[in-house]
Amino acid sequence: MPASPPQIEAFHDPATSTISYLVYDHAGGHAAIIDPVLDFDPKSGRTSTTQAMRLLQRIQAQRLSLQWLLETHAHADHLSAAHWLKQRLGGQIAIGAGIRAVQTIFAPIFNFPASFPCTGEQFDHLFSPDEVFAIGELQAQALFVPGHTPADMAYQVGDAVFVGDTLFMPDVGTARCDFPGGDAAMLYQSIQKLLALPDDTRLFMCHDYPPTGREAAWVSTVAAQRRDNIHVHQGRSAADFIALRTARDQTLDMPTLLLPSVQVNIRAGDLPPAEDNGRRYLKIPLDQL
Repeated sequence: MPASPPQIEAFHDPATSTISYLVYDHAGGHAAIIDPVLDFDPKSGRTSTTQAMRLLQRIQAQRLSLQWLLETHAHADHLSAAHWLKQRLGGQIAIGAGIRAVQTIFAPIFNFPASFPCTGEQFDHLFSPDEVFAIGELQAQALFVPGHTPADMAYQVGDAVFVGDTLFMPDVGTARCDFPGGDAAMLYQSIQKLLALPDDTRLFMCHDYPPTGREAAWVSTVAAQRRDNIHVHQGRSAADFIALRTARDQTLDMPTLLLPSVQVNIRAGDLPPAEDNGRRYLKIPLDQL
């Protein structure tokens, strides 16, 4: 008897153009959350939980047991709500084992104390490439897809793959590779791994930045990406992609939330510890990036 398909619900955050996902086997069963967002106002420094509450309430409404909080990578465009959700719903916060490399790059930039180990132990689980795991009755696999960062993972559940920042919708293209540790050649190879999947495999984006006149969208297929992706369609050579990606990256501004996001997200979404006055602080290193 074939396995039941995953139940998938998308939660779009217009403020950061992020799509978080709730994936579960059946009502009353087990669930994973992928890339949850903690709201952050960079003008005031205030956090809030509007987006995370949407996920929490849906889990409660469906009587689900939260098994996993899956990060596709250490995001540079939003703070993770994984820690906040785990405190209320349980589950394991997981990311690719490559997070150690990202921590090693960024911990000195933010002058993290020696007590912060760059071992990934802030997360409950570190996935190795192609590791198989379960979401209740669903079988899932962690696919190593570096290039945007050294730690990117995609998660395959049935015919669905949650691609993180490797691919965007076909009319938007692919993720940038100019962050520390990024590599356009590596991203090209990672994308080829995804595009080798069956044509009808559904690909779920982590972000959408739609061209003028198009509504936000976040589901594509392997066939559509091979045919239409403006950066990496079938026939685009690795050399041509690297040249295109490198030239485009040189024109891009840094994301607005890069500095606050990274220093939280390499801590598995935990906010910095309070200082001796009881307040938490995010750092802005000058002239470093």
